Amino acid sequence: MARSSAARRLVDDPEAPAVAKEPAFGGGPPSGPPVQSNPPVLNNAKLGVIMMLGAEAMFFAGLIGAFIVFRLAAEHWPPPFQPRLPVGVTGVNTVILLISAVTMHFSVSAVRANNIGSAKRYLTLTAFLGTLFLLIQGSEWIKLLHFGLTVSSSVYGGLFYTLIGAHGAHVLLALAWLVGAYARARRGQYSSKEYTGLQICGMYWTFVVALWPVLYGLVYLY
Repeated sequence: MARSSAARRLVDDPEAPAVAKEPAFGGGPPSGPPVQSNPPVLNNAKLGVIMMLGAEAMFFAGLIGAFIVFRLAAEHWPPPFQPRLPVGVTGVNTVILLISAVTMHFSVSAVRANNIGSAKRYLTLTAFLGTLFLLIQGSEWIKLLHFGLTVSSSVYGGLFYTLIGAHGAHVLLALAWLVGAYARARRGQYSSKEYTGLQICGMYWTFVVALWPVLYGLVYLY
């Protein structure tokens, strides 16, 4: 009744103040500016790589555990008539691989600064250092095989090639991933706002680099 009386007065008196219309259900102007959600700290790609690295860490933990069990149970290690591992050359090779982690970090930092040229140069240097690491490891393996250290020669040889060979395979996989990241950088697919592909490649490369000093200390020095 009140609304009908107000509408009637408006018709009778055009100068009467207008009555505000009530918005229909679900309508009306928005109550405020749209809320913009912040980007997630971990996107699906990063989360997937973290889960994969967790599985890889468990895999190597099992291999390391097996090595420690046989190492502690052995009366002589290495066994008699088995060649000694090249501690000096592998130590230098360890430094080479550690430097590659630094150059990988510089590459990601360069992309964040939108300096794609520097990022490509650091990626090239990282790939070179990783390849050099594998070549040195391969040459040492050839010498060890020539001296009689094989997978079937002893438990010592079997554990050595299983543990160090598994790491070498992971470095090779990381190197292939790195080449793919370099190809994407050449095509201009990375920028300061979008570099997730390079970042997760750096995460995997850092993992294989950080794992190696543990293996070097355990297998070569312990």
